[in-house]
Amino acid sequence: MTRDKYNIKFSKPVVSNKEGLQLSTPEVVAGYIARRLKTDIIADLGCGIGGQVIFFAKECRKVYAVERDAHKLEYARENCRLYGVDNVEFIAGDALSPEIKAKVSDADIIFSDPARPLFEKERTLDNLEPPITEIIKIYSDVTPDLAFHAPPQMRPERLVLDCEQEYLSLNGQLNRLTLYFGSLKSCDRSAVVLPEGDNLRFSGAPKIRNSSLCDYVYEPEPSVIKAGLLNELAHVLAKENKEIFFYKGDERRTLLTSLTPVGSHFFKDSFRVRGSTGMDMLKLKEILKSLKAKKVVLRFDIDPDKYWGIRTKLEEGLAGTGTIHVFGFGKELVLCEKV
Repeated sequence: MTRDKYNIKFSKPVVSNKEGLQLSTPEVVAGYIARRLKTDIIADLGCGIGGQVIFFAKECRKVYAVERDAHKLEYARENCRLYGVDNVEFIAGDALSPEIKAKVSDADIIFSDPARPLFEKERTLDNLEPPITEIIKIYSDVTPDLAFHAPPQMRPERLVLDCEQEYLSLNGQLNRLTLYFGSLKSCDRSAVVLPEGDNLRFSGAPKIRNSSLCDYVYEPEPSVIKAGLLNELAHVLAKENKEIFFYKGDERRTLLTSLTPVGSHFFKDSFRVRGSTGMDMLKLKEILKSLKAKKVVLRFDIDPDKYWGIRTKLEEGLAGTGTIHVFGFGKELVLCEKV
Protein backbone atom coordinates (compact mmCIF):
# COMPACT_ATOMS: atom_id res chain seq x y z
CA MET A 1 0.00 0.00 0.00
CA THR A 2 1.05 3.58 -0.59
CA ARG A 3 -0.14 6.39 1.63
CA ASP A 4 0.44 10.10 2.01
CA LYS A 5 0.02 12.11 5.20
CA TYR A 6 -3.78 11.77 5.14
CA ASN A 7 -4.90 8.64 3.30
CA ILE A 8 -3.97 5.23 2.05
CA LYS A 9 -4.04 6.32 -1.59
CA PHE A 10 -3.03 3.24 -3.54
CA SER A 11 -3.29 -0.51 -3.02
CA LYS A 12 0.02 -1.04 -4.81
CA PRO A 13 3.52 0.42 -4.17
CA VAL A 14 3.43 3.17 -6.80
CA VAL A 15 6.56 5.05 -7.75
CA SER A 16 6.61 8.80 -7.21
CA ASN A 17 8.42 11.70 -5.67
CA LYS A 18 6.94 13.36 -2.55
CA GLU A 19 5.12 16.12 -4.45
CA GLY A 20 3.66 13.73 -7.02
CA LEU A 21 2.23 11.50 -4.30
CA GLN A 22 0.84 14.45 -2.36
CA LEU A 23 -1.00 15.79 -5.42
CA SER A 24 -2.15 12.41 -6.71
CA THR A 25 -5.75 11.19 -6.71
CA PRO A 26 -6.61 8.32 -4.30
CA GLU A 27 -7.70 5.06 -5.94
CA VAL A 28 -11.29 5.23 -4.69
CA VAL A 29 -11.70 8.75 -6.08
CA ALA A 30 -9.96 7.93 -9.37
CA GLY A 31 -12.22 4.91 -9.83
CA TYR A 32 -15.34 7.01 -9.31
CA ILE A 33 -14.18 9.74 -11.72
CA ALA A 34 -13.26 7.14 -14.35
CA ARG A 35 -16.69 5.51 -14.15
CA ARG A 36 -18.43 8.85 -14.51
CA LEU A 37 -16.24 9.80 -17.50
CA LYS A 38 -16.29 6.36 -19.17
CA THR A 39 -15.96 6.83 -22.93
CA ASP A 40 -14.04 5.51 -25.95
CA ILE A 41 -11.04 7.87 -25.96
CA ILE A 42 -10.07 10.25 -23.17
CA ALA A 43 -7.12 12.62 -22.80
CA ASP A 44 -5.64 13.40 -19.38
CA LEU A 45 -3.72 16.68 -19.68
CA GLY A 46 -1.09 17.03 -16.98
CA CYS A 47 -1.41 13.43 -15.79
CA GLY A 48 1.23 13.61 -13.04
CA ILE A 49 2.24 10.19 -11.75
CA GLY A 50 -0.74 8.54 -13.47
CA GLY A 51 -3.11 7.83 -10.58
CA GLN A 52 -6.14 8.88 -12.59
CA VAL A 53 -4.80 7.53 -15.89
CA ILE A 54 -4.72 3.99 -14.47
CA PHE A 55 -8.45 4.02 -13.80
CA PHE A 56 -9.32 5.77 -17.04
CA ALA A 57 -7.53 2.90 -18.73
CA LYS A 58 -9.74 0.40 -16.91
CA GLU A 59 -12.92 2.09 -18.20
CA CYS A 60 -11.97 3.53 -21.62
CA ARG A 61 -10.65 1.94 -24.80
CA LYS A 62 -7.75 4.39 -25.09
CA VAL A 63 -6.16 7.04 -22.86
CA TYR A 64 -3.78 9.84 -23.80
CA ALA A 65 -1.53 10.67 -20.84
CA VAL A 66 0.07 14.08 -21.38
CA GLU A 67 2.72 15.44 -19.03
CA ARG A 68 5.50 18.00 -19.55
CA ASP A 69 7.55 16.82 -16.55
CA ALA A 70 9.65 13.93 -17.86
CA HIS A 71 10.13 12.40 -14.40
CA LYS A 72 6.39 12.37 -13.65
CA LEU A 73 5.63 10.90 -17.06
CA GLU A 74 8.08 8.08 -16.39
CA TYR A 75 6.42 7.50 -13.01
CA ALA A 76 3.05 7.35 -14.80
CA ARG A 77 4.43 4.81 -17.27
CA GLU A 78 5.79 2.61 -14.46
CA ASN A 79 2.60 2.87 -12.42
CA CYS A 80 0.43 1.87 -15.37
CA ARG A 81 2.70 -1.14 -15.86
CA LEU A 82 2.35 -1.93 -12.14
CA TYR A 83 -1.45 -1.93 -12.43
CA GLY A 84 -1.39 -3.96 -15.65
CA VAL A 85 -2.96 -1.43 -18.03
CA ASP A 86 -1.51 -1.14 -21.54
CA ASN A 87 -4.01 1.00 -23.48
CA VAL A 88 -2.30 4.29 -22.62
CA GLU A 89 -0.33 6.48 -25.02
CA PHE A 90 2.19 8.55 -23.09
CA ILE A 91 2.93 11.98 -24.58
CA ALA A 92 5.63 14.33 -23.33
CA GLY A 93 4.84 18.00 -23.88
CA ASP A 94 2.94 21.13 -22.95
CA ALA A 95 -0.84 20.61 -23.00
CA LEU A 96 -1.29 24.17 -24.29
CA SER A 97 0.81 23.61 -27.41
CA PRO A 98 -0.68 23.07 -30.90
CA GLU A 99 1.37 19.88 -31.24
CA ILE A 100 -0.25 18.24 -28.22
CA LYS A 101 -3.71 19.39 -29.27
CA ALA A 102 -3.21 17.76 -32.66
CA LYS A 103 -2.11 14.47 -31.08
CA VAL A 104 -5.22 14.17 -28.90
CA SER A 105 -7.71 15.64 -31.38
CA ASP A 106 -9.77 12.43 -31.56
CA ALA A 107 -10.51 12.39 -27.83
CA ASP A 108 -14.18 12.28 -26.78
CA ILE A 109 -13.42 13.88 -23.40
CA ILE A 110 -10.63 16.18 -22.27
CA PHE A 111 -9.76 15.87 -18.57
CA SER A 112 -7.24 17.82 -16.53
CA ASP A 113 -6.27 17.90 -12.87
CA PRO A 114 -4.10 21.03 -12.92
CA ALA A 115 -1.18 21.30 -10.54
CA ARG A 116 -1.66 23.87 -7.81
CA PRO A 117 0.68 25.46 -5.27
CA LEU A 118 0.99 23.27 -2.19
CA PHE A 119 0.70 26.39 -0.02
CA GLU A 120 -1.60 29.22 -1.06
CA LYS A 121 -3.35 31.77 1.16
CA GLU A 122 -6.57 31.60 -0.85
CA ARG A 123 -7.36 29.02 -3.51
CA THR A 124 -8.07 30.48 -6.96
CA LEU A 125 -8.17 29.36 -10.58
CA ASP A 126 -5.39 31.80 -11.46
CA ASN A 127 -2.50 29.73 -10.10
CA LEU A 128 -3.45 26.38 -11.62
CA GLU A 129 -1.07 24.84 -14.15
CA PRO A 130 -2.22 24.43 -16.86
CA PRO A 131 -4.94 27.07 -16.34
CA ILE A 132 -8.48 25.73 -16.76
CA THR A 133 -9.57 28.77 -18.76
CA GLU A 134 -6.73 28.21 -21.25
CA ILE A 135 -7.59 24.53 -21.68
CA ILE A 136 -11.22 25.50 -22.36
CA LYS A 137 -10.16 28.10 -24.91
CA ILE A 138 -7.82 25.73 -26.77
CA TYR A 139 -9.74 22.44 -26.63
CA SER A 140 -13.40 23.43 -26.92
CA ASP A 141 -13.27 22.86 -30.69
CA VAL A 142 -11.91 19.34 -30.10
CA THR A 143 -14.86 18.45 -27.83
CA PRO A 144 -17.29 20.38 -25.62
CA ASP A 145 -17.08 17.59 -23.05
CA LEU A 146 -14.42 18.77 -20.63
CA ALA A 147 -13.80 17.93 -16.97
CA PHE A 148 -11.39 19.44 -14.45
CA HIS A 149 -10.40 19.06 -10.84
CA ALA A 150 -10.30 22.43 -9.07
CA PRO A 151 -9.39 23.41 -5.48
CA PRO A 152 -12.42 22.35 -3.37
CA GLN A 153 -11.73 25.05 -0.75
CA MET A 154 -12.17 27.79 -3.33
CA ARG A 155 -15.07 30.16 -2.67
CA PRO A 156 -18.02 29.34 -5.00
CA GLU A 157 -18.31 32.95 -6.20
CA ARG A 158 -14.91 32.56 -7.87
CA LEU A 159 -16.36 29.89 -10.15
CA VAL A 160 -18.16 31.81 -12.89
CA LEU A 161 -18.11 29.01 -15.47
CA ASP A 162 -21.08 27.24 -17.06
CA CYS A 163 -20.51 23.80 -15.58
CA GLU A 164 -21.60 21.35 -12.94
CA GLN A 165 -19.72 21.77 -9.68
CA GLU A 166 -19.39 18.37 -8.03
CA TYR A 167 -18.00 18.33 -4.48
CA LEU A 168 -16.70 15.01 -3.25
CA SER A 169 -16.14 13.81 0.32
CA LEU A 170 -13.84 10.90 1.13
CA ASN A 171 -14.08 9.35 4.61
CA GLY A 172 -15.75 12.48 5.95
CA GLN A 173 -13.23 14.95 4.53
CA LEU A 174 -13.68 17.28 1.57
CA ASN A 175 -11.44 15.80 -1.12
CA ARG A 176 -12.31 17.05 -4.63
CA LEU A 177 -14.19 19.60 -6.66
CA THR A 178 -14.76 18.44 -10.22
CA LEU A 179 -16.12 20.74 -12.92
CA TYR A 180 -18.08 19.09 -15.76
CA PHE A 181 -18.80 20.86 -19.06
CA GLY A 182 -20.88 20.10 -22.14
CA SER A 183 -22.96 16.92 -22.05
CA LEU A 184 -21.12 15.86 -18.88
CA LYS A 185 -23.00 18.53 -16.92
CA SER A 186 -26.06 16.99 -15.24
CA CYS A 187 -27.04 19.87 -12.92
CA ASP A 188 -25.56 23.04 -11.42
CA ARG A 189 -24.23 21.54 -8.20
CA SER A 190 -23.83 18.04 -6.82
CA ALA A 191 -22.29 16.19 -3.88
CA VAL A 192 -20.73 12.73 -3.75
CA VAL A 193 -19.84 10.69 -0.68
CA LEU A 194 -17.10 8.05 -0.95
CA PRO A 195 -16.47 5.23 -0.40
CA GLU A 196 -20.26 4.67 -0.32
CA GLY A 197 -20.81 6.34 -3.70
CA ASP A 198 -24.08 8.12 -2.86
CA ASN A 199 -24.73 11.33 -4.78
CA LEU A 200 -27.03 14.30 -4.31
CA ARG A 201 -27.93 16.81 -7.03
CA PHE A 202 -29.31 20.32 -6.96
CA SER A 203 -33.03 20.28 -7.75
CA GLY A 204 -34.37 23.53 -6.33
CA ALA A 205 -35.94 21.66 -3.39
CA PRO A 206 -37.99 23.60 -0.81
CA LYS A 207 -35.98 25.22 1.97
CA ILE A 208 -35.15 22.94 4.89
CA ARG A 209 -37.21 23.86 7.96
CA ASN A 210 -35.61 25.26 11.10
CA SER A 211 -36.17 23.68 14.50
CA SER A 212 -35.21 24.02 18.12
CA LEU A 213 -32.84 21.38 19.44
CA CYS A 214 -34.30 17.85 19.24
CA ASP A 215 -33.06 14.52 20.62
CA TYR A 216 -30.64 13.81 17.79
CA VAL A 217 -28.20 15.95 15.79
CA TYR A 218 -26.14 15.31 12.67
CA GLU A 219 -23.09 16.74 10.96
CA PRO A 220 -23.70 16.70 7.19
CA GLU A 221 -20.89 15.57 4.92
CA PRO A 222 -18.68 18.53 3.91
CA SER A 223 -19.45 17.92 0.23
CA VAL A 224 -23.16 18.51 0.95
CA ILE A 225 -22.39 21.72 2.85
CA LYS A 226 -19.99 23.03 0.22
CA ALA A 227 -22.42 22.30 -2.61
CA GLY A 228 -25.24 24.03 -0.71
CA LEU A 229 -27.53 21.00 -0.83
CA LEU A 230 -29.09 20.87 2.64
CA ASN A 231 -32.51 21.54 1.09
CA GLU A 232 -32.07 18.61 -1.30
CA LEU A 233 -30.90 16.37 1.54
CA ALA A 234 -33.99 17.15 3.63
CA HIS A 235 -36.22 16.55 0.59
CA VAL A 236 -34.64 13.17 -0.22
CA LEU A 237 -34.95 12.00 3.38
CA ALA A 238 -38.57 13.20 3.57
CA LYS A 239 -39.39 10.90 0.64
CA GLU A 240 -38.07 8.06 2.83
CA ASN A 241 -40.31 9.22 5.72
CA LYS A 242 -37.29 10.58 7.57
CA GLU A 243 -37.67 14.14 8.83
CA ILE A 244 -34.71 16.36 9.62
CA PHE A 245 -34.46 20.05 10.40
CA PHE A 246 -31.79 22.73 10.33
CA TYR A 247 -30.62 23.60 13.82
CA LYS A 248 -27.62 25.91 13.66
CA GLY A 249 -24.59 26.53 11.49
CA ASP A 250 -21.63 28.81 10.92
CA GLU A 251 -18.66 28.83 8.54
CA ARG A 252 -17.00 25.89 10.28
CA ARG A 253 -19.81 23.58 11.36
CA THR A 254 -23.47 22.81 10.73
CA LEU A 255 -25.88 20.74 12.78
CA LEU A 256 -29.15 19.22 11.63
CA THR A 257 -31.60 17.80 14.16
CA SER A 258 -34.44 15.26 14.39
CA LEU A 259 -36.88 13.84 16.90
CA THR A 260 -36.03 10.22 16.05
CA PRO A 261 -32.84 8.58 14.74
CA VAL A 262 -32.20 9.11 11.01
CA GLY A 263 -29.58 7.24 9.01
CA SER A 264 -27.92 8.59 5.86
CA HIS A 265 -24.56 8.34 4.12
CA PHE A 266 -24.81 12.11 3.74
CA PHE A 267 -24.19 12.46 7.49
CA LYS A 268 -20.55 12.61 8.48
CA ASP A 269 -21.48 11.82 12.10
CA SER A 270 -24.67 11.23 14.08
CA PHE A 271 -25.18 12.07 17.75
CA ARG A 272 -27.68 11.74 20.58
CA VAL A 273 -28.12 15.00 22.48
CA ARG A 274 -27.20 14.64 26.16
CA GLY A 275 -27.62 18.23 27.31
CA SER A 276 -26.95 21.89 26.66
CA THR A 277 -25.70 24.89 28.60
CA GLY A 278 -24.30 28.36 28.18
CA MET A 279 -20.63 29.15 27.60
CA ASP A 280 -19.77 28.36 31.22
CA MET A 281 -16.85 25.95 31.72
CA LEU A 282 -17.72 25.22 35.37
CA LYS A 283 -21.30 24.31 34.49
CA LEU A 284 -20.01 22.28 31.54
CA LYS A 285 -17.73 20.33 33.88
CA GLU A 286 -20.66 19.53 36.18
CA ILE A 287 -22.72 18.19 33.30
CA LEU A 288 -19.81 16.10 32.02
CA LYS A 289 -19.49 14.46 35.45
CA SER A 290 -23.23 13.74 35.56
CA LEU A 291 -22.99 12.10 32.14
CA LYS A 292 -20.17 9.85 33.35
CA ALA A 293 -17.81 11.13 30.65
CA LYS A 294 -14.14 10.32 30.41
CA LYS A 295 -13.10 12.24 27.29
CA VAL A 296 -14.29 15.51 25.79
CA VAL A 297 -14.06 16.61 22.15
CA LEU A 298 -14.47 20.38 21.80
CA ARG A 299 -16.26 21.44 18.60
CA PHE A 300 -16.39 25.22 18.89
CA ASP A 301 -14.06 28.12 18.16
CA ILE A 302 -11.03 28.00 20.45
CA ASP A 303 -7.57 29.41 20.00
CA PRO A 304 -5.61 26.32 18.81
CA ASP A 305 -2.87 27.12 21.34
CA LYS A 306 -5.43 26.89 24.16
CA TYR A 307 -7.43 23.87 22.95
CA TRP A 308 -5.55 21.15 24.83
CA GLY A 309 -5.23 23.23 27.98
CA ILE A 310 -9.02 23.71 28.15
CA ARG A 311 -9.72 20.11 27.23
CA THR A 312 -7.29 18.80 29.87
CA LYS A 313 -8.96 20.89 32.57
CA LEU A 314 -12.40 19.63 31.57
CA GLU A 315 -11.27 15.99 31.54
CA GLU A 316 -9.44 16.26 34.87
CA GLY A 317 -11.29 14.23 37.49
CA LEU A 318 -13.74 12.64 35.06
CA ALA A 319 -14.19 9.01 36.10
CA GLY A 320 -16.66 7.75 33.53
CA THR A 321 -16.18 5.78 30.31
CA GLY A 322 -17.88 7.78 27.54
CA THR A 323 -16.78 10.46 25.08
CA ILE A 324 -18.83 13.64 24.86
CA HIS A 325 -18.66 15.99 21.86
CA VAL A 326 -19.34 19.60 22.76
CA PHE A 327 -20.59 21.81 19.92
CA GLY A 328 -20.66 25.55 20.38
CA PHE A 329 -22.65 28.26 18.62
CA GLY A 330 -22.30 31.72 20.10
CA LYS A 331 -23.00 31.37 23.83
CA GLU A 332 -24.65 27.95 23.56
CA LEU A 333 -22.95 24.60 24.12
CA VAL A 334 -24.59 21.34 22.99
CA LEU A 335 -23.35 18.10 24.53
CA CYS A 336 -23.65 15.01 22.34
CA GLU A 337 -22.69 11.35 22.26
CA LYS A 338 -21.97 9.54 18.99
CA VAL A 339 -24.47 6.91 17.89
